[in-house]
Formats: sequence, structure tokens, C-alpha cells
Amino acid sequence: MAVKSERDFQANLVKELKELFTDCIVTKLDAGHTQGIPDLLVLYKNKWATLECKKSAGAKKQPNQEYYVGLMDKMSFSRFICPENKEEVLYELQQTFKS
Repeated sequence: MAVKSERDFQANLVKELKELFTDCIVTKLDAGHTQGIPDLLVLYKNKWATLECKKSAGAKKQPNQEYYVGLMDKMSFSRFICPENKEEVLYELQQTFKS
């Protein structure tokens, strides 16, 4: 599946997350407020995750993105997600939300 833009990938991902995790809340975080913060916050039952969406595996990372994804992964769950690794990341997220 060729992705036209990160925005399109992110919009489709949000729909998929809401189908996968019934009654979850998915909200967009504001990188203008904290530069490098991941794109999406997913709240599900008593758990949370953040996801940084990329158009492709080789897409450029902005300053501080690695830092915040790493920090938030230590707190709960955080990943870079792109079409190439989407299924793997969603599987890991399902395992995290189940535990």
C-alpha cells in the first residue's frame, strides 16, 4: 500500500486504533508546544501509549523525537510507526494493553 503522506497514514491509523481498541481515546499532541513530542496519544482503559507517525521507514526524524519516544517508552509504550512496521507495532501495543 503506497502512502501519499504522513497525514493520510496518520488518519487511517487513528481509525484502525479506534476499531482495534473499542472505546479508546486517540488525540493529536501538539509538537508546537513541545518540539519532538510524538504525534498521537492513545488512552485505553488504565493504560496509555504514544505513537510518532512516519510516511516511511526512511523518513527523517525531527530533533528530540528519539528522546521523547525513548522516554515515553520507558514510562509506558511509545514507538515510531510507519507502513512498514505498522502490523508489528500494533501487535506490540495489543500485548501491552492486554497486560
